[in-house]
Amino acid sequence: MPSFAAPESIIEHARRFYAQGGVPVPARPAATVLLLRPDRSGREGFEVYVIRRAATMTFGGMYAFPGGSVDPEDSEIRLDWSGPEPAQWGERLGLPAGQAQAMVCAAAREVFEEAGVLLAGPHPEAVVGDVSGDEWEVARQALVNRRTGFADLLRDCRLALRSDLLLPWSRWVTPEFEPRRFDTYFFVALLPEGQRPRDVSGEADHTMWIRPADALARAEAGEIAMLPPTMITLAEVGECPDLAALPAAAALRDPARLIMPRVELSPDGAARFLLD
Repeated sequence: MPSFAAPESIIEHARRFYAQGGVPVPARPAATVLLLRPDRSGREGFEVYVIRRAATMTFGGMYAFPGGSVDPEDSEIRLDWSGPEPAQWGERLGLPAGQAQAMVCAAAREVFEEAGVLLAGPHPEAVVGDVSGDEWEVARQALVNRRTGFADLLRDCRLALRSDLLLPWSRWVTPEFEPRRFDTYFFVALLPEGQRPRDVSGEADHTMWIRPADALARAEAGEIAMLPPTMITLAEVGECPDLAALPAAAALRDPARLIMPRVELSPDGAARFLLD
């Protein structure tokens, strides 16, 4: 059974929760995206884009991937769509078609809001190029501030969501003792050619591209902080020798299988995350 050291702040949450006989709060649906690109140093392999959540955010100080909560209207909006249809996504994610659409929309919307990367194109064989200009930033800010919706943005730009650019990977649920809980689907996506992620959300205080193995080594050395879902996902993705191997690896996975870490508190005060 895999286990991980638990940060002190999380241990305190767990102790209070169990001591007080706490009742778990419902987990909110959420999506997160691992953006990947070829290693720019010239070595074989690839890099992943990670962000460090600002101290004021949930899980502040932890490195993670761009992502966020599903908007309820994401299941109902009508938008141009390219790639597997919501019903097909539902079969992969173990969700009704509407909820699957919402999850895929959330993944694409959040990676645009938080990293300025847009997984959309004018037709099924094309992806939009650089979206870092002033006009795009105005559109992104309107989306962040909910002055416009994701479907409206795509329609105004004559683009369709490229759902085929997202590979479903796994599903993690926040431990029951946390005051804010998320039921998060993890997706993998290659950085579209001509686009570059940037720290635009205000929810992170540091971002970087890093090889999965290097990120894990730094986390194990205590140089950077990561929670088990991030570390395990990096280890899993890092088993692929190159980006070309990712689609086959993703196809063999069961992204509907729910994984929820739990904390084991021992009498001597030690605590560890356990994965059943």
